[in-house]
Formats: sequence, C-alpha cells, structure tokens
Amino acid sequence: MALPDLFVARFREIHPDAAETLLATFEGRRRVSFRINPLVAETPQVLRELEQLAVPVEPVAWYPYAYTADIRFRDALTRSDLFASGAIYIQSLSSMLAPLALDPKPGETVLDLTAAPGGKSLMMAAMMENRGWLSVVEPGKERFFRLKANLERGGVTIARHYMTDGRSVGAKCPAMFDRVLLDAPCSTEAKFRSDEPKSYAYWSERKIREMAKLQHRLIRSAIKSLKPGGTLLYATCSFAPEENEAVVDKALKSFDDLFVEPIDLPIPNCRPGLLSWRKRGFDPSLAKTVRILPTTEMDGFYLARLRKKS
Repeated sequence: MALPDLFVARFREIHPDAAETLLATFEGRRRVSFRINPLVAETPQVLRELEQLAVPVEPVAWYPYAYTADIRFRDALTRSDLFASGAIYIQSLSSMLAPLALDPKPGETVLDLTAAPGGKSLMMAAMMENRGWLSVVEPGKERFFRLKANLERGGVTIARHYMTDGRSVGAKCPAMFDRVLLDAPCSTEAKFRSDEPKSYAYWSERKIREMAKLQHRLIRSAIKSLKPGGTLLYATCSFAPEENEAVVDKALKSFDDLFVEPIDLPIPNCRPGLLSWRKRGFDPSLAKTVRILPTTEMDGFYLARLRKKS
C-alpha cells in the first residue's frame, strides 16, 4: 500500500480489529454521491432529467434527497444543467451526516463556523426551509466568494456571509446561536487515496498537532457563541484522536456547562468514540461521539454533538 507508513501504523493502532479491511477502502474510487436541493427543484423533475442524461442513480436509504452514481458519471453530473442551476450538489455521504446530526429547525439562528465551500450550509438552509437566520463564516477570500456563489445558486435566502476568522466569532457574538456547526479544518486523512500521492503529500504528525491547536481555538469560539441550551456539532474528516476525541475532551474540561449528547445515525458503519489514546484517557461520555468507518461508498468521519446547559 502506497499510503505513508506512519499513517498506516497509526490507523492500525486506532482500529486494531478491522484495520486491514478499512485500509483497503483507500484503494480505487468511491461512487459519486450528490444531493437534490429542494430549495431549487423537486425530486421527480431531477430524476427525469438524470434519466434523459443517461445517468443511472441509486437512492440512499437514510436520506430521501441523497443519491449515488458510478464514479464515471461524475463529469456528466458536474457539467449538467442540474448542477449549474443548483438543483443538485455533489457532496460526500459522510458530509451529509453532519447537518442531519445537528438537526437545525426552521426559524432558528444557526452558525456554520467554517463554511466553505458551502455544501453543509446549503443542506442546513434546506432543512430550515429558508426560514430563520444562517450565519456562514469563511476567512479566505477565494473560498469565501466560492461559498457565497454556491449558496446563491442553491436558492438560499437566509444566509448572512462573513469573511472573518472563526476563532473570533465567539467573542463577537456571545450566546447568539441556537445551533452551531463546526466542521473543523483538519489533516483530511479520510480523503487519502493510495493511488494519489498528492492527497497525503503534506501529512505528518506535526500537521496533526498544528490542526489540533487550531481546532481547540475554534471549538472554544463555537461554544461561546452558543445560547444556553444550544447545540454544537463538531466534525472532522480525520482519524487522528488528537483532532477528534482529544479536542472534545479538552472542551468538556474547559466548560463545565457543556455535555455530550448521543448521536443516532441510520448507518451500520459507525462505532463509539475512543475513551483513550496511548497514555491519555478521555471523559467516559466520549463514547457517545461517533466514528464513521470508511467504506467503498463513504469516507471516514468523526462527529460529536455537544449541548450547553440551559
């Protein structure tokens, strides 16, 4: 396997009982997944147009707007009028689980703290039926304008766009939001492909430590921005415990009004969060967080749902 030896060794340490089966999913290509956007189009109309494009799709059992297709149809989807009009959005299945776990409601105030390129923001706006307030934050200029364009094309009318550092939002907007999504910048380990050296070219344990430092500051900001009784969904596409359970564990120790809520996911490829990593033990409630295991259709992911006491 062409993946970095240190990454493989760490992966085997994290998932000792199923490492070889899971590592095999980093070879080859996963099916392309996409979501129909109900803010722009109705499902029967989209399916008719896909049939006319000769793109066979399969529904995803656990989310009515989600579909998959063979990877060879990815270009046909991205070049289609459906994509250009915002009627469909190419998005990994794992990524769709984060908004579902946060469960934003119409009329609520919601924050997407690291929002670009906007897939999760777009999905949350649809779940909110374009009713309420959705603040989307992205510090990088190019990514910010890409985010803004994606939401506008997707028919989102409740978004307020802010080109600012997410680490500052908690101080600027204390106790403002009912729900916050923090899909944190990470080492992107779940996106590694054994036949794409560039996918892991910049990975190292030093990179993990750098990302964890940023994640600690972002989650503090997210927690401060929550109203009493509010909900935070913390997510990464990393397998590293330093970026996942360790970040949440430190947040629990720093905020005594915070607790972990269970996440009920309608998929079989998940297991509880780790309760220890090497010589460090974590809060027992971390067992309520979820590790999404990689499959031939789904990237790995980590999800933690936190609630601020009323």
